Amino acid sequence: MSRPQLRPRAAGSPVPGGVPAVACERLGFSFDSVRAVDRVCFEVQPGEVFGLLGPNGAGKTTTIRILTTLLPPQEGSAHVFGIDVRKHPMAVRAALGYVPQQLSVDAQLSGYENVWLFARLYGIPRRERAARIHDALETVGLADAARRLASTYSGGMVRRLELAQALVNRPRLLVLDEPTIGLDPIARGDVHERILQLVREQTMTVLLTTHYMEEADQLCDRVALMHRGRIRALGSPAELKAALGPGASLEDVFRHHAGHDLEEGGTLREVRTTRRGLGRFG
Repeated sequence: MSRPQLRPRAAGSPVPGGVPAVACERLGFSFDSVRAVDRVCFEVQPGEVFGLLGPNGAGKTTTIRILTTLLPPQEGSAHVFGIDVRKHPMAVRAALGYVPQQLSVDAQLSGYENVWLFARLYGIPRRERAARIHDALETVGLADAARRLASTYSGGMVRRLELAQALVNRPRLLVLDEPTIGLDPIARGDVHERILQLVREQTMTVLLTTHYMEEADQLCDRVALMHRGRIRALGSPAELKAALGPGASLEDVFRHHAGHDLEEGGTLREVRTTRRGLGRFG
Protein backbone atom coordinates (compact mmCIF):
# COMPACT_ATOMS: atom_id res chain seq x y z
CA MET A 1 0.00 0.00 0.00
CA SER A 2 1.38 3.38 -1.00
CA ARG A 3 1.98 6.05 1.58
CA PRO A 4 -0.72 8.77 1.67
CA GLN A 5 0.44 12.11 0.30
CA LEU A 6 0.79 14.74 2.99
CA ARG A 7 -0.39 18.27 2.25
CA PRO A 8 2.22 20.86 1.25
CA ARG A 9 2.59 22.48 4.68
CA ALA A 10 5.58 22.12 6.96
CA ALA A 11 4.85 19.49 9.58
CA GLY A 12 3.72 20.99 12.82
CA SER A 13 3.54 24.56 11.51
CA PRO A 14 0.53 26.37 12.99
CA VAL A 15 -1.96 28.42 11.03
CA PRO A 16 -1.17 31.96 12.26
CA GLY A 17 -3.53 34.45 13.86
CA GLY A 18 -5.73 32.47 16.21
CA VAL A 19 -6.10 30.75 19.56
CA PRO A 20 -5.17 27.06 19.78
CA ALA A 21 -7.74 24.63 18.45
CA VAL A 22 -7.24 22.60 21.64
CA ALA A 23 -5.54 23.59 24.87
CA CYS A 24 -5.21 21.28 27.88
CA GLU A 25 -3.60 22.51 31.08
CA ARG A 26 -2.85 20.06 33.90
CA LEU A 27 -5.88 18.01 32.92
CA GLY A 28 -6.78 15.27 35.39
CA PHE A 29 -9.42 12.56 35.72
CA SER A 30 -9.74 9.45 37.89
CA PHE A 31 -12.09 6.49 37.95
CA ASP A 32 -12.19 5.62 41.66
CA SER A 33 -8.58 4.71 42.45
CA VAL A 34 -7.45 4.54 38.81
CA ARG A 35 -5.68 7.67 37.59
CA ALA A 36 -6.76 7.75 33.92
CA VAL A 37 -5.46 11.23 33.02
CA ASP A 38 -2.67 12.70 35.10
CA ARG A 39 -1.78 16.41 34.72
CA VAL A 40 -1.87 16.32 30.92
CA CYS A 41 -0.75 19.46 29.08
CA PHE A 42 -0.70 19.99 25.30
CA GLU A 43 -1.94 22.32 22.58
CA VAL A 44 -3.20 21.62 19.06
CA GLN A 45 -2.82 24.41 16.51
CA PRO A 46 -5.51 25.23 13.92
CA GLY A 47 -5.01 23.24 10.71
CA GLU A 48 -2.83 20.64 12.45
CA VAL A 49 -3.20 16.86 12.53
CA PHE A 50 -2.33 15.92 16.11
CA GLY A 51 -2.13 12.39 17.44
CA LEU A 52 -2.51 10.99 20.95
CA LEU A 53 -0.61 7.72 20.87
CA GLY A 54 -0.43 4.86 23.29
CA PRO A 55 -1.69 1.39 24.13
CA ASN A 56 -5.22 0.69 25.33
CA GLY A 57 -5.59 2.10 28.83
CA ALA A 58 -3.07 4.90 28.31
CA GLY A 59 -5.69 7.62 28.90
CA LYS A 60 -6.28 8.64 25.29
CA THR A 61 -10.02 7.97 25.15
CA THR A 62 -10.64 9.59 28.55
CA THR A 63 -8.84 12.72 27.31
CA ILE A 64 -10.97 12.71 24.16
CA ARG A 65 -14.16 12.29 26.18
CA ILE A 66 -13.26 15.34 28.25
CA LEU A 67 -12.57 17.41 25.14
CA THR A 68 -15.86 16.34 23.55
CA THR A 69 -17.71 17.22 26.81
CA LEU A 70 -18.76 13.63 27.51
CA LEU A 71 -16.83 13.77 30.78
CA PRO A 72 -16.26 16.90 32.92
CA PRO A 73 -12.63 17.58 33.83
CA GLN A 74 -12.00 16.87 37.51
CA GLU A 75 -8.76 18.85 37.55
CA GLY A 76 -7.15 21.44 35.32
CA SER A 77 -8.75 22.95 32.25
CA ALA A 78 -9.50 22.20 28.61
CA HIS A 79 -10.49 24.63 25.86
CA VAL A 80 -11.57 24.14 22.25
CA PHE A 81 -10.91 27.27 20.16
CA GLY A 82 -10.82 29.19 23.42
CA ILE A 83 -14.15 27.78 24.68
CA ASP A 84 -14.08 26.22 28.14
CA VAL A 85 -15.38 22.64 27.91
CA ARG A 86 -16.68 22.79 31.48
CA LYS A 87 -18.49 26.14 31.26
CA HIS A 88 -19.79 26.06 27.68
CA PRO A 89 -20.21 22.42 26.58
CA MET A 90 -22.89 23.14 23.95
CA ALA A 91 -20.69 25.72 22.23
CA VAL A 92 -17.83 23.20 22.19
CA ARG A 93 -20.05 20.53 20.64
CA ALA A 94 -21.12 22.93 17.89
CA ALA A 95 -17.47 23.41 16.92
CA LEU A 96 -16.50 19.77 16.54
CA GLY A 97 -17.30 16.50 14.83
CA TYR A 98 -16.63 13.29 16.72
CA VAL A 99 -16.10 9.71 15.55
CA PRO A 100 -16.02 7.50 18.64
CA GLN A 101 -14.20 4.21 18.95
CA GLN A 102 -17.49 2.35 19.43
CA LEU A 103 -19.73 1.80 16.44
CA SER A 104 -22.11 4.73 15.82
CA VAL A 105 -23.86 3.46 12.67
CA ASP A 106 -27.34 1.87 12.64
CA ALA A 107 -27.13 -1.17 10.36
CA GLN A 108 -30.88 -1.08 9.63
CA LEU A 109 -30.75 2.45 8.21
CA SER A 110 -29.38 3.53 4.86
CA GLY A 111 -26.21 5.58 4.64
CA TYR A 112 -28.29 8.67 3.93
CA GLU A 113 -30.59 8.01 6.88
CA ASN A 114 -27.64 7.57 9.25
CA VAL A 115 -26.24 10.97 8.28
CA TRP A 116 -29.74 12.52 8.34
CA LEU A 117 -30.09 11.42 11.95
CA PHE A 118 -26.89 13.22 12.90
CA ALA A 119 -28.01 16.31 10.97
CA ARG A 120 -31.11 16.37 13.17
CA LEU A 121 -29.03 15.87 16.32
CA TYR A 122 -26.77 18.78 15.33
CA GLY A 123 -29.84 20.98 14.79
CA ILE A 124 -29.13 21.70 11.14
CA PRO A 125 -32.11 23.63 9.68
CA ARG A 126 -34.44 21.53 7.53
CA ARG A 127 -33.85 23.65 4.42
CA GLU A 128 -30.11 22.92 4.60
CA ARG A 129 -30.16 19.23 5.53
CA ALA A 130 -30.33 17.59 2.11
CA ALA A 131 -27.41 19.62 0.75
CA ARG A 132 -25.33 19.09 3.90
CA ILE A 133 -25.95 15.34 3.85
CA HIS A 134 -25.08 15.08 0.17
CA ASP A 135 -21.89 17.10 0.67
CA ALA A 136 -20.80 14.94 3.61
CA LEU A 137 -21.41 11.68 1.75
CA GLU A 138 -19.73 13.04 -1.38
CA THR A 139 -16.68 14.06 0.66
CA VAL A 140 -16.16 10.52 1.96
CA GLY A 141 -16.94 8.86 -1.37
CA LEU A 142 -20.29 7.32 -0.41
CA ALA A 143 -22.74 9.34 -2.51
CA ASP A 144 -23.37 6.39 -4.84
CA ALA A 145 -24.05 4.07 -1.88
CA ALA A 146 -26.20 6.53 0.07
CA ARG A 147 -29.47 4.62 -0.38
CA ARG A 148 -28.06 1.22 0.50
CA LEU A 149 -28.58 -0.21 3.98
CA ALA A 150 -25.51 0.26 6.13
CA SER A 151 -25.65 -3.49 6.85
CA THR A 152 -24.39 -4.04 3.28
CA TYR A 153 -21.34 -1.80 3.78
CA SER A 154 -17.80 -3.08 4.24
CA GLY A 155 -15.86 -2.17 7.36
CA GLY A 156 -14.02 0.62 5.55
CA MET A 157 -17.28 2.04 4.20
CA VAL A 158 -18.77 2.01 7.70
CA ARG A 159 -15.87 4.06 9.03
CA ARG A 160 -16.24 6.51 6.15
CA LEU A 161 -19.97 6.74 6.90
CA GLU A 162 -19.08 7.66 10.48
CA LEU A 163 -16.81 10.37 9.09
CA ALA A 164 -19.77 11.70 7.08
CA GLN A 165 -21.87 11.77 10.25
CA ALA A 166 -19.19 13.84 11.97
CA LEU A 167 -18.78 16.19 9.00
CA VAL A 168 -22.43 17.06 8.42
CA ASN A 169 -22.26 20.04 10.81
CA ARG A 170 -19.08 21.31 9.07
CA PRO A 171 -16.91 21.23 12.21
CA ARG A 172 -13.77 23.25 12.80
CA LEU A 173 -12.25 20.35 14.78
CA LEU A 174 -12.60 16.69 13.81
CA VAL A 175 -11.98 14.28 16.69
CA LEU A 176 -11.27 10.65 15.78
CA ASP A 177 -10.92 7.97 18.46
CA GLU A 178 -9.07 5.00 16.93
CA PRO A 179 -10.46 5.74 13.44
CA THR A 180 -9.13 2.58 11.77
CA ILE A 181 -9.38 0.01 14.56
CA GLY A 182 -10.35 -3.40 13.22
CA LEU A 183 -9.84 -2.45 9.55
CA ASP A 184 -7.64 -4.30 7.08
CA PRO A 185 -4.64 -2.42 5.60
CA ILE A 186 -6.46 -1.46 2.38
CA ALA A 187 -9.49 -0.04 4.20
CA ARG A 188 -7.17 1.69 6.67
CA GLY A 189 -5.30 3.37 3.83
CA ASP A 190 -8.60 4.55 2.33
CA VAL A 191 -9.60 6.19 5.61
CA HIS A 192 -6.16 7.82 5.79
CA GLU A 193 -6.67 9.33 2.35
CA ARG A 194 -10.05 10.75 3.34
CA ILE A 195 -8.64 12.33 6.50
CA LEU A 196 -5.80 13.99 4.62
CA GLN A 197 -8.21 15.16 1.93
CA LEU A 198 -10.30 16.90 4.58
CA VAL A 199 -7.27 18.69 5.99
CA ARG A 200 -6.04 19.76 2.55
CA GLU A 201 -9.36 20.94 1.14
CA GLN A 202 -11.18 22.27 4.20
CA THR A 203 -8.27 23.44 6.41
CA MET A 204 -9.70 21.31 9.18
CA THR A 205 -7.98 20.57 12.47
CA VAL A 206 -7.82 16.88 13.34
CA LEU A 207 -7.19 15.30 16.73
CA LEU A 208 -6.94 11.54 16.64
CA THR A 209 -6.02 8.71 18.96
CA THR A 210 -4.34 5.56 17.74
CA HIS A 211 -2.14 2.74 18.92
CA TYR A 212 -0.92 2.16 15.35
CA MET A 213 2.46 3.91 15.27
CA GLU A 214 2.73 3.67 11.47
CA GLU A 215 -0.64 5.40 11.15
CA ALA A 216 0.52 8.27 13.34
CA ASP A 217 3.76 8.55 11.37
CA GLN A 218 1.81 8.90 8.12
CA LEU A 219 -0.93 11.24 9.27
CA CYS A 220 0.26 13.45 12.11
CA ASP A 221 2.13 16.74 12.15
CA ARG A 222 2.83 16.23 15.86
CA VAL A 223 2.13 13.49 18.36
CA ALA A 224 1.93 13.11 22.11
CA LEU A 225 2.97 9.72 23.47
CA MET A 226 0.74 8.76 26.41
CA HIS A 227 1.29 6.02 28.95
CA ARG A 228 -0.49 5.47 32.25
CA GLY A 229 -2.31 8.77 31.98
CA ARG A 230 0.75 10.92 31.38
CA ILE A 231 2.37 12.41 28.29
CA ARG A 232 5.87 10.95 28.00
CA ALA A 233 7.02 12.77 24.85
CA LEU A 234 5.67 15.38 22.44
CA GLY A 235 6.85 16.54 19.02
CA SER A 236 6.74 15.76 15.33
CA PRO A 237 7.32 12.10 14.39
CA ALA A 238 10.52 13.11 12.60
CA GLU A 239 11.86 15.00 15.63
CA LEU A 240 11.10 12.19 18.05
CA LYS A 241 12.72 9.56 15.82
CA ALA A 242 15.78 11.72 15.16
CA ALA A 243 16.29 12.25 18.89
CA LEU A 244 16.50 8.49 19.38
CA GLY A 245 19.00 7.90 16.60
CA PRO A 246 19.34 6.82 12.95
CA GLY A 247 16.86 4.20 11.80
CA ALA A 248 14.54 4.60 14.79
CA SER A 249 10.82 4.05 14.27
CA LEU A 250 8.00 5.72 16.14
CA GLU A 251 7.40 2.40 17.89
CA ASP A 252 11.03 2.47 19.05
CA VAL A 253 10.44 5.99 20.40
CA PHE A 254 7.38 4.88 22.32
CA ARG A 255 9.13 1.87 23.82
CA HIS A 256 12.02 4.10 24.82
CA HIS A 257 9.78 6.51 26.74
CA ALA A 258 7.46 3.87 28.21
CA GLY A 259 10.29 1.48 29.01
CA HIS A 260 9.23 -2.10 29.65
CA ASP A 261 6.26 -0.88 31.66
CA LEU A 262 3.74 -1.87 28.99
CA GLU A 263 0.63 -3.93 29.46
CA GLU A 264 -1.99 -5.20 27.07
CA GLY A 265 -4.75 -2.68 27.75
CA GLY A 266 -8.49 -2.80 27.24
CA THR A 267 -11.16 -4.90 28.88
CA LEU A 268 -12.79 -8.04 27.51
CA ARG A 269 -16.00 -6.07 27.11
CA GLU A 270 -14.24 -3.41 24.99
CA VAL A 271 -12.62 -6.00 22.73
CA ARG A 272 -15.90 -7.90 22.34
CA THR A 273 -17.82 -4.70 21.52
CA THR A 274 -15.33 -3.64 18.86
CA ARG A 275 -15.20 -7.04 17.18
CA ARG A 276 -18.95 -7.57 17.30
CA GLY A 277 -19.64 -4.13 15.87
CA LEU A 278 -17.22 -4.34 12.97
CA GLY A 279 -18.00 -7.99 12.33
CA ARG A 280 -21.59 -7.18 11.44
CA PHE A 281 -20.41 -5.27 8.38
CA GLY A 282 -17.86 -7.77 7.09
